[in-house]
Amino acid sequence: MLRRAEAGDQEAQVDLGSMYSNGSGVTRNDDEALKWYLMAATQGNARAQLLLGAVHLLGRGVQQSGEEAERWFRASADQGNASAQNMLGSMYRDGDLITRDYEEAVEWFQLSAGQGSYEGQYNLGLMYDEGRGVTQNDEEAVRLYLLAAEQGYANAQVSLGAMYSLGEGVSRNDREAVKWFRLAAEQGDARAQYNLGLSYASGEGVPQNEQRAYVWFSVAVAQGFMEATSSRNGMRARLSPQALQEAQALATRCFESNFEDCGE
Repeated sequence: MLRRAEAGDQEAQVDLGSMYSNGSGVTRNDDEALKWYLMAATQGNARAQLLLGAVHLLGRGVQQSGEEAERWFRASADQGNASAQNMLGSMYRDGDLITRDYEEAVEWFQLSAGQGSYEGQYNLGLMYDEGRGVTQNDEEAVRLYLLAAEQGYANAQVSLGAMYSLGEGVSRNDREAVKWFRLAAEQGDARAQYNLGLSYASGEGVPQNEQRAYVWFSVAVAQGFMEATSSRNGMRARLSPQALQEAQALATRCFESNFEDCGE
């Protein structure tokens, strides 16, 4: 690969840069990663431009620079790279390193979503959900969340579950809400785990089960979602000593199995 990269092979240069960036097969070296990304990016390689934008966005081996990140993301996005289009939209939406512009963000999210990017679909859905850069539209938000959720994107799954739970943009359906919360929870999304715990605690969309509520609250807390702490503690007080012991053992098994063995 080194020989091909040195001979000017763009894909080899990008792959070599990624190896140095991740420490895969070589000692991690941000300077070497930057060197190889830059070689490919200046030849017009869209993937290298995307990765170079990320380097400047995160400040990996260089001083963090919104201007440079925007420059390289735009170069890649202008070539049709859906990930770069999404990243550029995110920069304009967040306004942390460049001037916030919701309308510009929407334009880039639309381009990304139109290519089937689940991140672009989700982010565009958020814009419709919150009415930023577009007229607020729950139905359009649901449509976009569904597109991303069906691709397995946990953020979209939990947002779609919330729309079903609240009846926003779609008829309220607690079973459908639980379906999407569970899919995201099993991927490790702590917010979905908390929401699934709430569903078990209330019996909305599933039979009420205080042990399972405790399990999902516990794993959410274990992942740092502290909003679930009071719910977990309240559920602990409701369980008998034996039921609590069983629930704690299941919560441990659930967490250690990477959410594959949670008693479902």
